[in-house]
Amino acid sequence: MPRVFYALWPDGPARDALDRARREAQRTSGGRAMRRDNLHQTLVFVGSVDAEKISALETVAGSIAAAPFTLEFGAAGYWRHNRIVWAAPGAMPPALTGLVTALEQELTQAGFTFDHRSYFPHVTLLRNARMPTHLPSMLFAWPVREFVLLESARGPRGAEYRVVKRWALTG
Repeated sequence: MPRVFYALWPDGPARDALDRARREAQRTSGGRAMRRDNLHQTLVFVGSVDAEKISALETVAGSIAAAPFTLEFGAAGYWRHNRIVWAAPGAMPPALTGLVTALEQELTQAGFTFDHRSYFPHVTLLRNARMPTHLPSMLFAWPVREFVLLESARGPRGAEYRVVKRWALTG
């Protein structure tokens, strides 16, 4: 059964900036680095679904009208309870809040269950990390022009994320 979630998938410059922050953080806190090609920002985690329900998830996403926006990254932190080092935008743009809310509403109307949590936009950089002696410094803009449905699968190098489908933000 595929495990799926909606996410923001960084473009090349944003992925490069996140990768630099990841490498900087790992020097002081160790841990298991997220692979460069897996870096993403989750919007809504759906979880395990029957393969035949993927088309319904595509329909849900296709019904969303949302405007493009820019994430201004400048924050990093550490969650002691799960030993994660993360990077985040300094502020949550209203368009991002609207996108997450719209996805959750459409998923609920379509009868899907999903992970209901207060939304905190972030990109996981490291797992199983020690408390960093220094958090990465980063200031970069990520122009968000699309969102994706990702499938998580186990591969020879651990979790591998595959883009199932993309939707442009044009609202």
